[in-house]
Amino acid sequence: MSLDPRLAKIPGVTPARRWVVVALSAAGTLAAVALIALIWALWTFNGDGPISLHGSSTTVIVRRGASLGEVASSLERAGVVRSAAVFAAAAQVTGAARELKPGEYEFGSRSPMSAVLLAIRNGDVVRHMLTIPEGYTSEMVAETLQKMPTLTGEAPQAPEGAILPDSYQYENGDDRAAVLKRMMDARDQTLAALWAERQPNLPFTIPEQAVILASIVEKETGVATERPKVAAVFVNRLRLGMRLESDPTIIYGISRGRPLGRGLRLTEVNTPSPYNTYLIPGLPPTPIANPGRAALAAVLDPPQSDALFFVADGSGGHAFAATYNEHLKNVAHWRDVQKARAREAAK
Repeated sequence: MSLDPRLAKIPGVTPARRWVVVALSAAGTLAAVALIALIWALWTFNGDGPISLHGSSTTVIVRRGASLGEVASSLERAGVVRSAAVFAAAAQVTGAARELKPGEYEFGSRSPMSAVLLAIRNGDVVRHMLTIPEGYTSEMVAETLQKMPTLTGEAPQAPEGAILPDSYQYENGDDRAAVLKRMMDARDQTLAALWAERQPNLPFTIPEQAVILASIVEKETGVATERPKVAAVFVNRLRLGMRLESDPTIIYGISRGRPLGRGLRLTEVNTPSPYNTYLIPGLPPTPIANPGRAALAAVLDPPQSDALFFVADGSGGHAFAATYNEHLKNVAHWRDVQKARAREAAK
């Protein structure tokens, strides 16, 4: 580097001093450049991020085992951060580089890089929701899990009645078997709590029998407020030694709970089966579905009732009766409703 010729003309300025002046001038320039770069980096880190390329947010998958460079580059390519280098530097300076957590992340448009780094450091991953309807069989639950594209692994089939129907959170990449285990653990915890508070002198002695009866209650009515009434009818029948005479139990013996798409045939009602509660006394050998908490609570704490019969009433619910003669009147009404609907459909 040559000295500024103007320095040579200044009296008393030695060559060494001239070099010092040049060095100081260069250092000042470099410091100014560094300050500008620092200000830009701070603005990039704390200021608004880029506008999302598609919609109002952007989803990014942080792969398990991904390096800091890979994470930073994927964020830049997705348009979440403006600079992979600044993101990587910030992660190193803040100590977050060793704490980045894998998973699926969703970032709103213009999210600051500081917020993006904090989310990945804290593991604020996207939580998906999976709902298992009350009355699903274990086979249906396994099929539902298998169809979820964001889960991994195989979905085993749980024993019938071992799952608590409910809504469950899961993350992208969760194992299907692990999600199923959470459903089974929830059933065990719920059943244990309800069993501990059960009514005395119920006509069953172990929790598994309560699950069997609750599964029948679950399949007998789709009206939530009717579960206690239906449970009371079946509890009364068991106490008196009457057969349960539940159509859903026969259907389970035929199709493992799949809808038949038609009514039961008389031959099916008269065909012996471990699940034909028109012919066998007491409970079938296993649950016929996975009952929800309300059905379990209904059979473990049924209301006081003298009802022994129920039949559809044409409004979506059921008519309950304490005597057989009263029940026959309710059945006759239901037959009239069916005939009227058939006539209407034939028009």
